[in-house]
Amino acid sequence: MAHHPAAAKSAQCLLTFDIEEWFQAENLRLVFPRAHWDRIPRRAAAATRSILELLAERRRRATFFVLGWVAEREPALIREIADLGHEIAAHGHGHVLPMQLTGAEFRDDVLRARKVLEDITGQPVRGYRAPSFSLNHEHLTILSECGFRYDSSFHPFTLHDRYARLDGLGAPLRPGVHPIDGRMMELALPVERWGWLQLPISGGGYFRLYPGALFRRLVRRAIARDGHYLMYLHSWEFDPGLPRVKVPGFGYGFRHYNNLRRTLPRMRQLIAMLDTLGAVFVTAGEFLDGLRGTSPIDPGAHGGETAAASGANARPARHHQDLTGHSERSHT
Repeated sequence: MAHHPAAAKSAQCLLTFDIEEWFQAENLRLVFPRAHWDRIPRRAAAATRSILELLAERRRRATFFVLGWVAEREPALIREIADLGHEIAAHGHGHVLPMQLTGAEFRDDVLRARKVLEDITGQPVRGYRAPSFSLNHEHLTILSECGFRYDSSFHPFTLHDRYARLDGLGAPLRPGVHPIDGRMMELALPVERWGWLQLPISGGGYFRLYPGALFRRLVRRAIARDGHYLMYLHSWEFDPGLPRVKVPGFGYGFRHYNNLRRTLPRMRQLIAMLDTLGAVFVTAGEFLDGLRGTSPIDPGAHGGETAAASGANARPARHHQDLTGHSERSHT
């Protein structure tokens, strides 16, 4: 496969991480009922700090889609993520698939999650990602009405049993970026296609399943085609010491546990490769702001219903050194 240095040099790379507990993954739903969650030892904070250490090594920033349930129990972790200059976005509150909720329940879930995150950080939360990429057009409408500026839940791999079917999004602004109703953007996950063959290349279990060299080769191909690359991983994928449990259902245990020990070293290799290509690492919000031509942080981001932290809840702004070494304004 030929390299495309000219295309990759200006490419923007978006690293995103879904922060949730290992026992909240949909593959383990039958093993760990929701009523038992508070009885299970939590591991998300330590796993997330492994991610933060990796990003600090390379002086890279990322977007963290945080579950409200986790944020309520680990507020110091959420403040740490924000104080390091990373973007905080919402992953919902209770890790229920939106397709299993009524419209009113979904609205309550996302607003509750956003309020928790904003109360902790004092910063506006503008992005959302659904658990298991499971949502439909009705949910996008609700997100827009609630004032979210972008969603990143569209995974166009059609063979997965949980992923959303968001047909009819309209012409993309650029590959994988779809304007929604003039107020919100949809940021899709990349999939490689050769005729009928589909290969998800955005991360998650696919990152652990494919040989590392093949995955990196597919990423180079995506960058050459799209001019940017979006990746996701879960916090628990950085925890090779996860307790092993017997998981009912075909393939669910394999999806969850396969090659966890390889996540961290493969991420180091991937970031190093992207560095050699001259890629620029940005948060999801920064990437979309660049397309819109707006400022990185819009205090009026919530155009609809809002649970924003403000007034007495707002934390004072101060300068901090971001991960690229430049001084910027931040709420900490």
